[in-house]
Amino acid sequence: MGNLPRRIRSLLATGAIGLVVPGITGTPGITGTASAQTVAARTVAARTVAAARQPQLTVQTKEGRLKGAVSQGAREFLGIPYAAPPVYDLRFAPPQPAKPWSGVRSATTQGPACVQFQPTGVKNGQATSEDCLYLDIYTPVGARPGDKLPVVFWMHGGAHTQGTGVIYGGERFATLTNSIFVSVNYRLGAYGFLALPQFGQGSGNYGLLDEIAALKWVNANIAAFGGDSRNITIDGQSAGSGAVCDMLASPLARGLFERGILESGPCNGTPPLTVAAADAKGRQFAAAAGCTDAAAIVSCLRNAWTPDLVAAEQKVVINSPTAGTSVLPLPPEQAITSGRWNKVPLIVGSVRDEAKLFDIADADITAAQYTADVNSAYGANAAAVLRHYPVSAYARPFYALAAVGTDSGNACRSYWFASQAASQVPVYEEEFNDPTSPTLFGFQPPGINMSDAHSAELAYLWNFTLGYRPLTPAELALGRQMDRYWGAFARAANPNTPGLVAWPRVTTSSHPVIDLRPTGNTVSTALFPAEHQCGFWAAIEPQT
Repeated sequence: MGNLPRRIRSLLATGAIGLVVPGITGTPGITGTASAQTVAARTVAARTVAAARQPQLTVQTKEGRLKGAVSQGAREFLGIPYAAPPVYDLRFAPPQPAKPWSGVRSATTQGPACVQFQPTGVKNGQATSEDCLYLDIYTPVGARPGDKLPVVFWMHGGAHTQGTGVIYGGERFATLTNSIFVSVNYRLGAYGFLALPQFGQGSGNYGLLDEIAALKWVNANIAAFGGDSRNITIDGQSAGSGAVCDMLASPLARGLFERGILESGPCNGTPPLTVAAADAKGRQFAAAAGCTDAAAIVSCLRNAWTPDLVAAEQKVVINSPTAGTSVLPLPPEQAITSGRWNKVPLIVGSVRDEAKLFDIADADITAAQYTADVNSAYGANAAAVLRHYPVSAYARPFYALAAVGTDSGNACRSYWFASQAASQVPVYEEEFNDPTSPTLFGFQPPGINMSDAHSAELAYLWNFTLGYRPLTPAELALGRQMDRYWGAFARAANPNTPGLVAWPRVTTSSHPVIDLRPTGNTVSTALFPAEHQCGFWAAIEPQT
């Protein structure tokens, strides 16, 4: 009875009404002829119950009031501006606060995706714009201010050149885990990461500054949606996982989150650029865009036609943050190794056959070409690599190439990073492993199985819209299990939850990895490093 509205508790206590309430024993209802006063009281109580169960669709933020909607059993507040449009003088500049509005702003339509500098991050017909600094919030339908629900703050992948937060939805996650899911857009490609000395503050890190600005907005406003600003988990996949690493290393993000989840992007992967390297690449990009006068380079780039900048990106790819700056003083790996980072509990994850997606252009590679590629990439170590990954052991040379890329890349690097971080904070490691998972856009070259490749887990965790088919019942069940693991971690820094396979943490003396698959989750300390030959790669690839 303690959770009932005060008015109803009072009426029940005085015997004015009788209701069938779960968990309350006794004789339900009132027998005999009810008085007019009793009938009126019962009517008031019924209306009070109905009102209490209605979703609160209008929310007051710092900038103004928002009105959302209910969809798929959850509240949605879509297209919320967390910063001013980064256009005109704000192109190639740090994000500025969103302007307040009067009245009630509709929050029932998603904002556009940010300008795409590569073509495969959104569906055909998806609206894109420079004016794209918006976020979406999904909550349980009955969430109210003061509920202090845990919050998951999601940053999408796409190599920092493509993708968008609007292709993810948190309806199922919010309702199943009684949590809040926030998905954000941030500037991509040159708009997000172009560096030049003439830009001044924030040069090379505008996309990262967007993510931090969105996180600050959530800290300031999430309580109005029922969230807990002191219980925020940042989560990202691929380039979004790299963004988690950047926030772990950035002093500007200190105190803005309590946990981190890294999906297919360990912090010992590709490092950010140095200031000198970023500025040199920036000059190359500017020249490709037709901006060669150093004195006018900023105005030239700010006034350039977007298609010209997208075309320049095809010649000079801009997709990396810049270290050695006030935003990112140290590369994430160096910051974590030295202990100078925002220390929070972590989940570190990868996908069983990550590199199949990265190597798709070589789907028809021959055995001779595979050997030549390994020789080119590994030099004096090539013979050892070919002995450990003989082409004869694989159905096609492509799978051998993908195994080399997976094991030497995200798989073993995630394993090493988890070990490294576990000496400083609680760490849990997982591998997604569904050999029949749906693929992005349904794209599969003839004779090639693209399941279990990079990004495969996204359809299972969130309402991801780039998969080519719905999940099967078994896959949906795995998705719900993953939701519950993620939700438990967001709530209490521990993914373990009743009814699911126990997921032990990584320690300095034991390194368990949970294998997430539709046929049943399993935990092992030996299987992952053996399957991915991490002992071999430790001698080939530096672990730092």
